[in-house]
Amino acid sequence: MHILSSLKLPARLDSLHRIIHIVSGCTEEQRFSKQRSSEIEIAVEEALVNIFKYSYTEKNGNVEVVCKLDDGNFVIEIIDSGIPFNILTAKEPDITSGISERSIGGLGIFLIRKLMDDVRYRREGDRNILTLVVKKPGETP
Repeated sequence: MHILSSLKLPARLDSLHRIIHIVSGCTEEQRFSKQRSSEIEIAVEEALVNIFKYSYTEKNGNVEVVCKLDDGNFVIEIIDSGIPFNILTAKEPDITSGISERSIGGLGIFLIRKLMDDVRYRREGDRNILTLVVKKPGETP
């Protein structure tokens, strides 16, 4: 495992731009196409906004984002100490109904799952660890 970048900031919306900038720099360094970099940024943004809005409902906290290379993959770990939330158990949204007939929520998680090659979650002590895995350019899936 090789850490490319690590950043810990307050889990607030005003931290979003700085974190995405760091992730973007890592994707550029790893030679992802502009399209794939955008997909990675969208997935990270969706995960972060959910943490900012829902993870720390009764207290303030931080979010840590670690970009690394692991076994031929580009990996982004998003770590927070907010309320436990396993993205993998979230119900799939209904994307077949008309917009006015759909329940609110769930599309961000849907996007994360669709845009990433693998999504993992674990709870260690009081920490949520969301792992987004992307195959590196030129690697076989």
